[in-house]
Amino acid sequence: MSAFRFFPAVALCAAFAFTPFGSARAAAACGSGSGSFDAWLADFKTEATAKGISQAAVTAGLSGVTFDQSVLTRDHSQKVFTQSFEEFSGRMIPPRLMRGSNMLKQYGSVLSRIEEAYGVPGEVLVAIWGLETDFGVNIGKFPTIRALATLAYDCRRADEFRAELMDALRIVERGDLSPTEMRGAWAGEIGQTQFMPSSWLKFAVDFDGNGRRDLMRSGPDVLASTANYLKGHGWQRGKDWEPGGPNFAVLQQWNKSDVYARTIAAFATQLSHAP
Repeated sequence: MSAFRFFPAVALCAAFAFTPFGSARAAAACGSGSGSFDAWLADFKTEATAKGISQAAVTAGLSGVTFDQSVLTRDHSQKVFTQSFEEFSGRMIPPRLMRGSNMLKQYGSVLSRIEEAYGVPGEVLVAIWGLETDFGVNIGKFPTIRALATLAYDCRRADEFRAELMDALRIVERGDLSPTEMRGAWAGEIGQTQFMPSSWLKFAVDFDGNGRRDLMRSGPDVLASTANYLKGHGWQRGKDWEPGGPNFAVLQQWNKSDVYARTIAAFATQLSHAP
């Protein structure tokens, strides 16, 4: 969901956060700097296999993973988003409007089938697609497992990112992506509409029928999975998505920023009126 996604307020994890290996290893639940990362990672591998992830997936996903200070630098330097709706939407929508209109036409039959299946109009899906990654052009280049491991090791939101790292390994185990294919934003979002691994596992669908849930390369899978996410968060077929409408709250589930959700709604409305 995007680089503009607002994470929960920063909170230091407890020094003795839950771990299945008892208090002797509790100190490895999180850390700071790269000094004890290898010890933390060894414990995480043991925990992953204890939670039922195959040794093959753990080995494939975590072998050679190193700490990435650049990820923490980005995380720690996040600033409060201060642009107004007028500023943000004015910067984001106009350069994407013509391409978005073309994408509506190019994927018209697919979007019709998706709306029939999930109840989400194509304009909303194309708006999200354009705002997140310029319709798949800019999906990010950070190795996802390395980024998630770094954020899970850090004590700010350790539990949240430990869970996402587990789910990234489950994606590998399921065969959706190899670890080397799993690249995206610095905070772990992957695919053309920037799913966190937990959302990928829950909502990714194989809509093109090739046997893989491929949100990196398959437009039909990307769009249908995004619709499935919105439906799963309460999207109501045929209802309004503008602020005040019943589906605007669902857009706010996509991104907690009111400005971002309003920009999705405005972009979708403009697309619905495009020639």
